[in-house]
Amino acid sequence: QVQLVESGGGLVQAGGSLRLSCAASGRTFSPYAMGWFRQAPGKQREYVARINWTGDNTYYTNSVKGRFTISRDNAKNTVYLQMNSLKPEDTAVYYCGLFDGISWGYWGQGTQVTVSS
Repeated sequence: QVQLVESGGGLVQAGGSLRLSCAASGRTFSPYAMGWFRQAPGKQREYVARINWTGDNTYYTNSVKGRFTISRDNAKNTVYLQMNSLKPEDTAVYYCGLFDGISWGYWGQGTQVTVSS
């Protein structure tokens, strides 16, 4: 089993920044891709960003390109999401996930991000 714990959420004004962290424990962190998802009230969970094991391949949904950066530190079993130029529409609960080669089978409990206008 893998346990994922997110941190770093909070309340920020539009244009501000936050850095989310997701620490993994339990079964080995490698060699799995990691991702960030978000879910706003009344909406489906949205795929935000993904990073492969070596960190040289990333994916971002269009709405966050140029503003968010996903990274990972495999020595610390941690994946990060640096969020800059935040907008009110970025408000959501943010979840990290681990792709085990078959599915996004592991999730954290989520961290709330609220962006005020």
